[in-house]
Amino acid sequence: MGDIMRTVHLIRHGKPISNWGEVGADPDPGLDAQGISQAEEAAQVLAALPEDARPVRIVSSPLRRCRETAEPLSRLLGLPVEIEPGVAEIPSPKGLAGGARTDWLRGAFSKTWREIEGDIDYALWAANVARTVAQHPGAAVFSHFVSINAAASFALQNELVVQFEPGHASITRFQIEPGGGLLLVEKGRSAVTQVL
Repeated sequence: MGDIMRTVHLIRHGKPISNWGEVGADPDPGLDAQGISQAEEAAQVLAALPEDARPVRIVSSPLRRCRETAEPLSRLLGLPVEIEPGVAEIPSPKGLAGGARTDWLRGAFSKTWREIEGDIDYALWAANVARTVAQHPGAAVFSHFVSINAAASFALQNELVVQFEPGHASITRFQIEPGGGLLLVEKGRSAVTQVL
């Protein structure tokens, strides 16, 4: 497998128009003006890579903020956006909404995957995210803060939920190893942001 076919660029979505916990927040918001600008900037960076390093596929979480972040790159490269539920946002426990959901997520950030309380096995969820990422060689994959950390956790063999704080539209690069493992090559730009 050539270098491009061993590389996966994992891009966090741009800044959304609303966040978890805000009164009346859209459960699936798109990007605000800053987020649109961030998406355009990430697309320019990826499209400007040398041909042997440029993404050959575009993959996105089904959530609107990721799809909208993927659109500028899709236009620049003339590639369709493939929807991949396996890189979607971390599922919160049923019945949590607004501020309770925000508090649950903040609490999860100080834990290991196995320590997160909820309806599912979050260690298994994180491993599945990493496996999904490894199944998309040569792709630019548009995803979420926690999903990017899941892939980084798997690559670094570290069970902590938060490995770093990828900023909006930051680009994290992985290599796919023989056997489907991930090697973290370059962390995306870090920034303290709201997580949605």
